[in-house]
Amino acid sequence: MTTNQKLYGKDLSAYDDVDVDTLLSQLSPEEINILAKEVDPDDNLLPPSQRCSYACDKDPTGPLNRKKLIEHINKQALETPDKPELKPYVPGTIRGKKWIPPPPSAKEAEAEEQITIDLGDEYEHALSAATQEEIIDLAAILGFHSMMNQDQYHASLLSKGQPIGLGWDGITKASQPKPYPADPPNMTDPDTTIKQVQDDDHTLIDLNWNNIKNISEEKFTQLFEALPSNTHLETLSLTNTAMTDTTALKLAEALEHNNTLRVVNVETNFISPAVIVRLIKSLLTTKSIEEFRASNQRSQVLGNKIEMEITGLVEQNPTLLRLGLHLEYNDARHRIAMHLQRNIDRIRKDLTLRLQFRFFNNLRRKALIK
Repeated sequence: MTTNQKLYGKDLSAYDDVDVDTLLSQLSPEEINILAKEVDPDDNLLPPSQRCSYACDKDPTGPLNRKKLIEHINKQALETPDKPELKPYVPGTIRGKKWIPPPPSAKEAEAEEQITIDLGDEYEHALSAATQEEIIDLAAILGFHSMMNQDQYHASLLSKGQPIGLGWDGITKASQPKPYPADPPNMTDPDTTIKQVQDDDHTLIDLNWNNIKNISEEKFTQLFEALPSNTHLETLSLTNTAMTDTTALKLAEALEHNNTLRVVNVETNFISPAVIVRLIKSLLTTKSIEEFRASNQRSQVLGNKIEMEITGLVEQNPTLLRLGLHLEYNDARHRIAMHLQRNIDRIRKDLTLRLQFRFFNNLRRKALIK
């Protein structure tokens, strides 16, 4: 059941059967022009000359010259005199009505009174008797960085005493940054460490290839093929080594057969989001990795689908405690953070129970010996 359309209170259902083309054929050209001027079609495909109701009947005086048109407009603007002011300007006098802000309402005044914090007599007396240096130290502890400069802040943290001449009346400005030497290059020899991993060297617990350039794919392959048989390596750092998807897939296969690795870091490489999902999925096989980092890849944005896949895989992992990834969506961040916190709480409870069990066993042994 449909309602009849109405225009200005009139029922238009009587005109449903009228042929519009027949009506238009009965109009004269003058009447069609008048009707066209009254209608502005909302169609961006039509040129402005056909959409605008204004039509100029004058003949063109010549071709359009943009430069001459702008010069003519500027000349007209310079030759047109300014309109004289009805009231001349006098410095210091108020012209017109001056705006005066209205007084605050009773609710606003009451809200401002409620904001006032009562610290109690003890704290009020301590703050009133505190020196300027103690107030600055308190501001540094509370994290009020904008109330002091860098020298005051670091002096408060290091308990070195405030610099002379810098108080609340001084200018809060940034000090000249101290130059720090660049980090030395990574002198780790890839061939030597590969040999140690292959030989299952017990002294090699932390393998750091960070920032080593020109590592060939063959060396990556040799390292990852030796990982399944290694039983001592716990930390593997491969940051900024130009690792690609091909080598990352071999790393995923190696992680599925290694039970001793605890930390894996592959940040700042050229790994695609799909391969990152494959790496996180490989952590579910042995469930020994506690920290995995793979942020700052070539593709900064993972996408909703990839983040949801990563979230589902992380929620299935009972041993992962830290995950280094930039996630764009709040749902994925919240779910992963909650799951990692549950893993940390469960491990802490297990450790507490083990310590308690060991403590009572020791007490029992001492009692039996006596």
